[in-house]
Formats: sequence, C-alpha cells, structure tokens
Amino acid sequence: MLAAVLGPSGLFLMGTFYLLSGLFTPESLARKGARRFVRDRLVRLGIPFALSALLVWPPALWVAYRAAGHDVTPWWVFTHRDPLLDSGSLWFVEILLLFSAAYALFGRPRATPAVLTGGHLVAVTAGVVAGTFVVRLWFPARSGQVGDLHVWWWSQLIAMFGVGIVGARSGLAERVPDRMWRGSRVVAALAVLSVPVVAVALAGQAGPFPGGWRWQALLFAVVEAVLVVGGSVWLLGLAQRRLTRDGPPAVALSRGAFAAFFIQGPVLVVLAVAARPLPFPAEAKAFLLAAVAIAGSFGAGRLLTARTRVGRFL
Repeated sequence: MLAAVLGPSGLFLMGTFYLLSGLFTPESLARKGARRFVRDRLVRLGIPFALSALLVWPPALWVAYRAAGHDVTPWWVFTHRDPLLDSGSLWFVEILLLFSAAYALFGRPRATPAVLTGGHLVAVTAGVVAGTFVVRLWFPARSGQVGDLHVWWWSQLIAMFGVGIVGARSGLAERVPDRMWRGSRVVAALAVLSVPVVAVALAGQAGPFPGGWRWQALLFAVVEAVLVVGGSVWLLGLAQRRLTRDGPPAVALSRGAFAAFFIQGPVLVVLAVAARPLPFPAEAKAFLLAAVAIAGSFGAGRLLTARTRVGRFL
C-alpha cells in the first residue's frame, strides 16, 4: 500500500533536486570561477557528506539495530554497513559534488544560449530510458556500491543536472514556458496514475524489475524516465506559479531546508523507535511519523542554521 501511495514521488523527486542544482550551477561558476566554485562545493557538500557518513548516520543505524533486537556494537555497525560508507540521505550531495566538479573542470558553455523545447525533453527522456536500462544490466536498482554511489540512478541524475544547466541559459529558472508546463503536467499525471495500478497488479512480483535483460526492467526504466523528466519540469513550473509567497516563515524554512535534509535520517530513526510501542497499524504510524518528522527536521534545521556555527556548512 505504501509503495502504491508513495512510489511515484520516490521515482522522480531526486531527479528534481538535480534539475534545481543544475539551474543554479552556471551562474555560480561564472561568478566564482572554477577554483573557488570547486572549493566552495567541497565545503558546502563534501563536509556534510563526511559528517553524515562518519559521525551522524552510523549511530542512527546502531539505534535501529538495537531496537530491532540485534546485540551489536557501534563499531560493528560502522564497519558492516551495506554499502560501506552508507551516509543515509546525504548520498545525494556526494554525487552532486562529483557532477559539479566535473562540470567546473570540463564543461564548456555555448557562446549563445540554447532554447530548451519540448522536443529536447522527449529526447532526454529517451536517453534516460536507454541509459537506465543499460546501466542496470550491471547495477540493478537499489543495489549498493562502496560510498553509496547509487550508480543505478546516474543516468537520470546526469540527465536532469544537464537539463538544469541548459535550462539556466534559456530562462527555465525564471519560468517554465506555459506550453511545456502543460505538456509535462499531462505526461507526469498519466505516469503517476499508472504507478499505483502497476504496483498493485504486480504485488509480490518485483524481482524482474530492478534490472537485467527483461521487459519488466525496460518498462520500469520507461516509467521512471517519463516521471523524472515530466514530473520535474511540471513541479518546477508549479512552484513558480503557486509557491512564490515570501515572509518570515518561508524565509526561515528555506534557510533551514538543507539542515533539515541533513538530519532527516536520524530524526526518522529515533521517532520510529519511539513509536514502536504505539498500538497502531504500521501504515498509520508511517503517516504520523512522516508528519512529525517533517516538522521536527525543519524546526531543528532552523535552530542549527540560526543558532550554531553549523550554518556555515548547511
């Protein structure tokens, strides 16, 4: 049931993060220059990743192991994580650091801005389908790699980072064109509606979908690609049209957003352990936990950035 409800967003929201990152990368690189840009990314992204992988996430995993009845030590958890150097949700910034450094060193912006069109998005979608299917012949979905690299997701992440970079030069950060937004909305809605139907119809038969030379793996790559391209562009356009209110609460929440992302894993683990004695079905506790964790993560994130020196990195 949770897969049917939450599955669609899980397939494209990470790509949306990379689209947003790409939109702001060219201007930042042009303003700072390659050396300072890479140095700032090492501080802004590298330090949080290292802190999460080495100091924050392992104790949270230890709490989860102990709550599940496993008599293990913190050192055992640190050395037996699968994958090694698992960092919880901060794998996102590790890969973004690699992409940003690669763009700073090897990217060559065009002399004239490119105009991003719906045809380009169709081509990107086709490329993501092909790349995802091929990569998952060797790295199935949800497989682990040392450093928590999520190689099986790289095709869509690179593509959306690239769409953001090109879109930055064609005004996509200011406003998604109306025709492109409406088209992406229809495509994303059809894909989103298909995911719960497929999830329910194929319950208990997920084995062939993560990868391999199978039609199920190709179908999964198609749905994922359509969702990540159409869904990300639609969500960006929606935010530009509907989520533009300013004010002290919005400023405070946005300032603490990265810190909230940083601590969400430990917050979720601690709350989940605390909620275990509650006499509710797991599905009900999941939604209650999500609501409390969102509020708690953003509240703690705001305090971290406003009241401590951690704000330098988050």
